[in-house]
Amino acid sequence: MPKIGIMGGTFNPIHYGHLVTAEEAYNQFALEKVVFMPSGAPPHKEERKIVSPEDRYLMTVIAIAGNAHFAVSRLEIERTGPSYAIDTVKELRQVHADWDIFFITGADAILEILTWKDPHQIIECCSFIAATRPGYDLEKFREVLHREKLGPRVHFMEIPALAISSTYIRERVKQGKSIKYLLPDGVADYIYEYGLYRD
Repeated sequence: MPKIGIMGGTFNPIHYGHLVTAEEAYNQFALEKVVFMPSGAPPHKEERKIVSPEDRYLMTVIAIAGNAHFAVSRLEIERTGPSYAIDTVKELRQVHADWDIFFITGADAILEILTWKDPHQIIECCSFIAATRPGYDLEKFREVLHREKLGPRVHFMEIPALAISSTYIRERVKQGKSIKYLLPDGVADYIYEYGLYRD
């Protein structure tokens, strides 16, 4: 079975932390490819702070250009209603029954996984790669995983670039500060050209 990484996220905007995480997962877990999955209507985010799904999709396309083992999916942005991970995984399973799916996310999201829709079902459907920052205390994560019997399907991966965040980038744009070297130049150009994150 081909091992496929699914990099879910709002990507508001996508940045080098996301890209480095996806590349490291690709290499560490011998994935065949990583599919970036911009969310349509994230159920855990405030809608007013998120630019349109199409803008986030196009910024993701720009960001991954030139990486042959990266791809972008429109699956979630074209689905009506909230974007739930379990619905995405089920749909991918129907279309690609032969895929061994690895859902790539931040370690903090693993602590929230029990608040997700059908959390134990999604753990049965795919494995998780949980990205952490260097020096991050994993003890609380291991306790939750053990208590909820989620452990064997969750793998941790340390990523130095995770200090970069989309929130930090949006704040810098709003304040008129430079965002160079935080995200690909093409994504920065798109943000400036369309006046995103100024308010």
